[in-house]
Amino acid sequence: MKCSIRKGMLLAAIPMSITSLTASESLVPSNAVEDDHAYETVIHYDQKLKGYVIGEGWKITGDLRTGYVSYDYSNDPTNPDPAVNKGHLDSNGIYVIPKLSIASPDYHGLTFKITGAGATDFGLNDPRYESRNFVFDPTEKKSFAILQEAYLSYETADGKHRFLVGAKETVTPMIDADDWYMLSNSFQGAYYMNKSFENIMMAAGYFYKMAGVWDSGANGTEWHTMARASFAYGSLTDEEKRRVEDNGVWAGVFQYNDGAHNLQIWDYYATDLYNTLFAQYDYSGKVDAYGFTYDAGVQFIDFQEVGVYKNNPNHTIDYSLFSLRLNTKHDNGFDTALGASFYSDGDGTGDTLGAWGGYPYFANGMIFHFFEAGSLRNANSYKAQVGYNFAKEGAPGLWAGVRYTHFDLDPNYSKNGYGDPQDAMNLYGVRVSYNAKGGFYFTGTYEKVDLDNEPGTDSLRLIGGYKF
Repeated sequence: MKCSIRKGMLLAAIPMSITSLTASESLVPSNAVEDDHAYETVIHYDQKLKGYVIGEGWKITGDLRTGYVSYDYSNDPTNPDPAVNKGHLDSNGIYVIPKLSIASPDYHGLTFKITGAGATDFGLNDPRYESRNFVFDPTEKKSFAILQEAYLSYETADGKHRFLVGAKETVTPMIDADDWYMLSNSFQGAYYMNKSFENIMMAAGYFYKMAGVWDSGANGTEWHTMARASFAYGSLTDEEKRRVEDNGVWAGVFQYNDGAHNLQIWDYYATDLYNTLFAQYDYSGKVDAYGFTYDAGVQFIDFQEVGVYKNNPNHTIDYSLFSLRLNTKHDNGFDTALGASFYSDGDGTGDTLGAWGGYPYFANGMIFHFFEAGSLRNANSYKAQVGYNFAKEGAPGLWAGVRYTHFDLDPNYSKNGYGDPQDAMNLYGVRVSYNAKGGFYFTGTYEKVDLDNEPGTDSLRLIGGYKF
């Protein structure tokens, strides 16, 4: 194995700067998610947007998003080859994603909110080229609308206790709203959060159902149980599916954060499928002499099959990831991001990576990640990024950056559709993003994939909108 990782090792991940999830709220106040898959700051939607106040403090807020996406897999759907690039087909299209929310005023700690959302292409796209656009269901390829949020929340006056029940876009490391594919995931369930102790947060909850097109193994335009939405569900027998199809995920977290030191430990128990242990430690500081801030840390994630899934020898989930990261932000406007991830020699990456919207890994591409290579079992990945913030040039909110990600694959496991081994995958990306105080935002990203024994792959995503 390329990097020896002891199962059960409890180390945790470096801070991940949070920039964005539409209408979402992070369960952990800071350093919880990587910002590769988001467009705007993770702040409670109703607090962030001015919206329109109606009645006795009720507020209407919204987000109108438009996007053009193009994925070139060198595999035309009019003459597809199922062995090329995992059978992924060239895809492109333009979409409009409207969202409208109504939130109540605070009634002695009680608040209520509902959000309706939808997606349409007004019939302009060619359905043959929509299988990888991640907006409609890839099979139905139809416009849809969904009641995305409907929840009741209670918080004590001192802010030390909070309880929430209902459907909400929730952000955690491994179960995440992840709006990178144009419409955020949402989850039905309940959780309780306790902040009674200084610098300590504890929370526990249950996620029962999920809606989300890309991050769900089921039809993401509708609500499905977490079991059915998992990627692992598809490998079960019909009898096993019957036994687990109504199951959800129990989750708990402990966090210590004093500003400089941030430790968080999560456990996610997907009944009869698999358990995920996520641990992260990060340290943040500033070097005044050289004019930059930094954050550095380590991350450990372990996936282990349980129950029904474990009892079937025909499938296995048993592997770990160990990751390192160092990010800096300089007074002159430049920033850097370095990351490395090491996968153990165990099976199950295809059934777990990216499931339920979680992308906390440190060495991702800007668009493409683990789902292009044949397998990431026993692989290593490395990321280097340089960016620049144009605030000093009179354009606050404007950022541009380039990224290179290298995946050192194990050819014993990573193979193309013809069975040819793959030693490496290289990703080259460039991004420009803009967030205006007035509510307008835009992110444009291009990335190219160079993968052994596969024809070239590249993607262009132009996504923007207006929030009120």
